Amino acid sequence: MNTTNQKAKVAIIGLGNIGKAIAANLIKGNHPVILASREIEKAESLARELGSLATAEEISDAIQHAEVVIPAIYFDKIEAFLVQYAAVLKGKVIIDVSNPIAPDGNGGFKKIIDKDVSAGQTLLTLTPKDASLVKAFGTLGAATLSGAAFTSPERKVLFYASDNTNSNKQVEELITDSGFTPLHIGGISQSIRIEVFGDLHEFGALAKTVTLEEAQKAIRQHSN
Repeated sequence: MNTTNQKAKVAIIGLGNIGKAIAANLIKGNHPVILASREIEKAESLARELGSLATAEEISDAIQHAEVVIPAIYFDKIEAFLVQYAAVLKGKVIIDVSNPIAPDGNGGFKKIIDKDVSAGQTLLTLTPKDASLVKAFGTLGAATLSGAAFTSPERKVLFYASDNTNSNKQVEELITDSGFTPLHIGGISQSIRIEVFGDLHEFGALAKTVTLEEAQKAIRQHSN
């Protein structure tokens, strides 16, 4: 088993509800995290709250010191993020948690890109050279990410999609350390399934958290 020093170095950029939930889960799973925000004070405050396994750095430093980068920011801000930090993102595993949605004015949400297009596929075209894009951690809302982690006796599933399977070991380590069971559903072309309104999303056809057996059954049903 990995020791703390051997675990993948991960930077969480953006400390809204999703970013905080992922950070807290990883700390609970004994996985160190680097926290970064446009406001360094916010990162420093959260690091103090989470304890010795959390450190705070400026965004560019956090990316440079990490192997895996999780930009926990809104979909419409990620393009600018990928462009601004393209140089330091080279060679990194980038985990996209975003969902391309916005309020619909009626108390719900609507997609802000074509209904047949995914955030993952859109961002893949903007991913810096030599970086690997993975879609993960966005299949559950922030409250569920916090509340459904580390369930016993059986953990709930977090789906992920990736083209470069060389990054899967790191991604699965992070999902496991955050209190869930990882399940790879295929390449980025499948990422629409694990985004809002998708058949494997909490706020889509799946409509709940699932165990590994339930997740595999849902995948088989969709394939038939």
